[in-house]
Amino acid sequence: MLGRTANGLNWMFRYIERAENSARLIDAGLRMSLTRSEATEDDWDGVLQSSGVRDIYDDLYENLTTADAIDFLLRDKSNPSSVMSCIDSGRNNARMVRTALTRETWEATNECWLDLKTMLARRVKPADLPEAIDAIKRKTALIRGAFHGTMLRNEIFNFSRIGTFIERADNTARILDVKYYVLLPAVSQVGSSIDNVQWESILRSVSAHRSYGWVYEAEYKPSNIADFLILNGRMPRSLAYCYEKIVSNLGYLAREYGETHAAHATAEETLSSLRSHSIKDVMDQGLHEYIENFISHNNRLGQEISDGYRFN
Repeated sequence: MLGRTANGLNWMFRYIERAENSARLIDAGLRMSLTRSEATEDDWDGVLQSSGVRDIYDDLYENLTTADAIDFLLRDKSNPSSVMSCIDSGRNNARMVRTALTRETWEATNECWLDLKTMLARRVKPADLPEAIDAIKRKTALIRGAFHGTMLRNEIFNFSRIGTFIERADNTARILDVKYYVLLPAVSQVGSSIDNVQWESILRSVSAHRSYGWVYEAEYKPSNIADFLILNGRMPRSLAYCYEKIVSNLGYLAREYGETHAAHATAEETLSSLRSHSIKDVMDQGLHEYIENFISHNNRLGQEISDGYRFN
């Protein structure tokens, strides 16, 4: 496959996943701020820090306010990771590789762009935010559903899935990190009802609240929730699940092209680490430190895939 086409497919699905992920980060911030007895504007510092766009925000705004932070994350074109920026970029990449996509996939992508462009044409009112976030998640899910249900399982499918899961792993890690930054309770609150509600909010923001109960059948424990979102290979947004899919799709590409690259070793090394470590190992290292290290490795993998398959 031409590097330009592979690049377009990879980034089309990275941007679509990132759009949903940005919405989920906003959802996490909203849910977590509601658990605090004295919510402040600074609560959104953690969301901006975790999404990696605090510096861009500071260049554009004098003060940090809830309304500005949410608008910046939803629809500000100056923010390359805002929902609208990502949907624009995803659609542009889809247009570039239009002939490599099924009609259903292209139409779902275009309809998503049209609907969100209308919905985000102006600031979203606070009362409408939950509905807007749900709409973003539904529209992006329709693209994935159309793609998964109609595409031939070839290298087109593999590059697209790799892009999806690199982004998804990054997002799950960042949502866990939101808990660390400004929403982590005081030492006296660890294990309290406030702490437990915050961890429950993390589960809800990644649509894992019900499935967590199926696996653990117990009260919310930070170690169990971290285990579920990091190491549980059956949870479709966990780091372990994402890397199982990345390694699998890279394996298909290796057989298709008859060669491997640095990305294969990096992905397999990361998956091996996820399989061999316990949640105790993660917590002993420090959740924030573990997440920072993971995000760094995940970014390196994305670059190695680009270099190995000559995307540039």
